[in-house]
Amino acid sequence: MANRGPSYGLSREVQDKIDQKYDPELETRLVDWIMLQCGDDLVRPEPGKQNFQNWLVDGTILCRLINSLYPSGMQPIKKIPETKMAFKQMEKISQFLQAAEAYGVTRGDIFQTVDLWEGKDMAAVQRTLMALGSEALTKDDGCFHGNKEWFHRKSKTHRREFSEEQLRQGRTLIGMQMGSNRGASQSGMTGYGTPRQIMRYDSPRRNGDESTP
Repeated sequence: MANRGPSYGLSREVQDKIDQKYDPELETRLVDWIMLQCGDDLVRPEPGKQNFQNWLVDGTILCRLINSLYPSGMQPIKKIPETKMAFKQMEKISQFLQAAEAYGVTRGDIFQTVDLWEGKDMAAVQRTLMALGSEALTKDDGCFHGNKEWFHRKSKTHRREFSEEQLRQGRTLIGMQMGSNRGASQSGMTGYGTPRQIMRYDSPRRNGDESTP
């Protein structure tokens, strides 16, 4: 795990605000879900943001979590090496993030590797895991394990397919609603920009007499 020095001044204030977004109750829910999803061989961490970070930071549990959401033989991460090498652990975190996005988590809900590795934004880590749980619950493919009340079920969009005949009828209907200009003419219309002619009431032309006075 990377070691960070203390923050000072403005950076300390920013970090404090980020830390305030971290939810201890959400931490408990996520730990419960991961334990059920990944199996009984996991050791539950002690409560607290730092312990939650230490539990996830090497990437192994995250990789196991995303793999558990797929049927046997279809897991996206084929090898999950146990290693103390920092760059290998960060690589596993990156593999999880890529697999989570491929699974359906939107990019805006994906945390950055340093958010977990350096503990810069553990609230973002919580947000990603909550989004992943919601995706798993919504898919309803038998791979989700846990309390369904823990996550929000996303609304499913229903895409309608239309046949060529239905599309043709729709275009015809729109044309009828818009009307037709068949038989119309510009007779009697004044051209754009042409000044109007105003005639006196007793003008011979107004009374039908084209002759000049």
